[in-house]
Parts: sequence; structure tokens; C-alpha cells
Amino acid sequence: MSETEPKKRGFFSKLFGLDEKPRPQEPAAPVVETAPLPEPVAEPVAEPESPVEIAPALPAEPEPQPEPEPLLAPEVLLGEDAPLPIVAAEPSQPKRSWWRRLADGLSRTSSALTTGIADLFTKRKLDAATLEDLEDILIQADLGLATAARVAKAVGEGRYDKQIEPDEVKAILAREVEAILTPVAMPLVIDATKKPFVILMVGVNGSGKTTTIGKLAAKFRAEGKSVMLAAGDTFRAAAIEQLKVWGARTGTEVVAGNQGADAAGLAFEALQKAKAAGTDVLLIDTAGRLQNKTGLMAELAKVVRVIQKLDAQAPHAALLVLDATVGQNAVSQVEAFRETAGVTGLVMTKLDGTARGGILVALAAQFGLPVHFIGVGESVDDLEPFQARDFARAVAGLGEMA
Repeated sequence: MSETEPKKRGFFSKLFGLDEKPRPQEPAAPVVETAPLPEPVAEPVAEPESPVEIAPALPAEPEPQPEPEPLLAPEVLLGEDAPLPIVAAEPSQPKRSWWRRLADGLSRTSSALTTGIADLFTKRKLDAATLEDLEDILIQADLGLATAARVAKAVGEGRYDKQIEPDEVKAILAREVEAILTPVAMPLVIDATKKPFVILMVGVNGSGKTTTIGKLAAKFRAEGKSVMLAAGDTFRAAAIEQLKVWGARTGTEVVAGNQGADAAGLAFEALQKAKAAGTDVLLIDTAGRLQNKTGLMAELAKVVRVIQKLDAQAPHAALLVLDATVGQNAVSQVEAFRETAGVTGLVMTKLDGTARGGILVALAAQFGLPVHFIGVGESVDDLEPFQARDFARAVAGLGEMA
């Protein structure tokens, strides 16, 4: 009975509003039942306008409507294989500097290198075996045989049978990598006398071509240039729709056909329109193709031949987009696309997703092709002009130069 009596008192107190024990109990019930938490959630759900504004970015909407803002916000994210939802970062988040984003993006590559160097050179005198082990570490990071031999030679000069600190080795590594990369670190120059300046984008499936085109369009528009996009990847409906999303958000016209349309004919039509409109830059997307598929590579060569009927000098730039995660396979890609499409420069993407970022150094040493841009993320700000010193110091795990 002693356990049931308090319950009865509580029940009658609530029922008749007694002032003795009910007072401390009354606030507890309303706090749970009328808690303010559901209120903020209910308000945005009740308004149909907010979700509708974001609808262009959803995969269910094939034809997204352009927003009032003419330029793409730096926070917009898009995937490569399909028009994924566009996600905007919260405005309150502070933007990281390019150096910070680069260093973070290359952290997997630099961590593998610096950990190996620290383990190798801590409390150990330099000898031939040590240098061989150093070469192995550099080769595993895909810096290439030539670069590995060059760095090992530089480390060994005048230091045999002496102890060398890991930080000194990292400084030598950064110095040698910078020396290799400096000749190829060239900005992409848009010749204003060529209207339009035609840029052909090529690469294998999944390398990031379509996303890179959108990012470049945003950059050119921010510089005040007029831009037109040609959806030449006619094999993938998703690529066509994704390019339309970028066009809508950057305020650029997109010339597109149906899936399966002739890519060369579409490129020809886009060049005609760009010439008539006096457009500054025409970016032509192409279907991703493996470098060892001769039939598909022949189709790419056809695109080049067809647009040269309108402009004998076109394309004025042919950019090969490379996925850093493929490592040494990038070498064969450069060889094949350079022969077929006359590649004039490289764009390296997805450096933040691999410990094999050293492949860029190997490509520079072997081919000497200009490296125009590198990407360390999905947002517009994560594709930036290539800087040899910054890249070398980030790969070696060193800090930013003052």
C-alpha cells in the first residue's frame, strides 16, 4: 500500500489542481509535451517553396532551372558519373586557404613518404643500402625510377657514412621535386585573338572530365569571359544532364543533343554557334574512353578532324584529365591521348584520394607536358592552377613558404 498511495495522490492532485505536490510535477509534463524542438522543424516543412528551389540539383529533375546567381558558388559539389545532388556548404564556415587544401589533399601521399623517410634515417648512418631503401620508398609513391634515382643521388652527395636527419632528407626531396616540376608548371593562357578559344577535354572513364569542365567554366566566367559548353559525351545521358546543371549555374549556354548522337557533328555545331556569338571560350566534353580501345580513340580523332574544317587551328588546347588514383597507368594514358588528340596540357584530379600523388612528378619527368591545373576535392575552389613549389613542399610534408 505504501507504493500505491503516492500514485493515487499524484492522480487526484492533477485531477483537482491541488497545490501541494502537483506544482513541481506540472512543469515536467508540459516540457515534454509542448517542447519547442518540433516547432523549428515544422516551419520549413510547411513551406513548399524552399524544397522546390533546390529541386534543379536533384537527380529526379533532368532539366534544372538556372538560379538568379550567375556564377557557381564555390561550395557546389558534383560527382562525375551522374548529376548528383548539389550541396552547398554553410556560409558561416570559414574557407581554407589553397595551401591548406593542397596540403590536406596530399596528406596521404606525404604521410607515406615522410613516415618511410623517418623510419629509414632515424639514428642510422648513410650507406648504399640506405639509399636503395630510399629509392624503394620513392618508387612506391609513384615518383618514378628517374626521380627516385635523382633524389637518392642528391641525398648521398657528401654524406656517406654520416648520420642525416629525416628533415634534411625531406628538404632535399622537396628541392629536387620542385626542380622537376618547375618547367611544366604553366598557366592555361586563353588567346583573346582566337574566338572562340576551343578547349577539347579528353580522358578515360571516371577521370573527372565533366566535373572539371564545369569548374573551368566557373573560373572563366568569374574572369569575365563568355563561355559555351558542348556536351560531346553523347554516350552517357548523365554526362549531358550534368553539363546542363553546370551551364545553368554558371550562366553558360550548353549545346547538347540526344544520347547516342554523333559527337563530331555536335562539336561542329557548337563551334558554329560559338563563332556566331563571338564567344570567348568553347569547352568541348568528350566521352570517356580507355586508351587501348582503338575504335573509340578513332572517334576522338574524328572530332578533331571535323572541328578543324571550321578552324584549322582548333582545338587550341587539348587537356587530358588524369585521375591520380590510377598511378602508373597514367603513363600509358598520356602516351595514347597525346598521339590521338594532340594533348597540349594536363589536369590532375583526385590527388586527395590517393597515396600515389607522386605520379605527377613521374609524368613531368617523362613527358614534359604542361600541367595547368590540379584538383584536391570536389568544389570549384579545389581546382587551382598548378604551382611547382607548393606541390613539392606539400608532397615532402613541409610547411608553407613564408
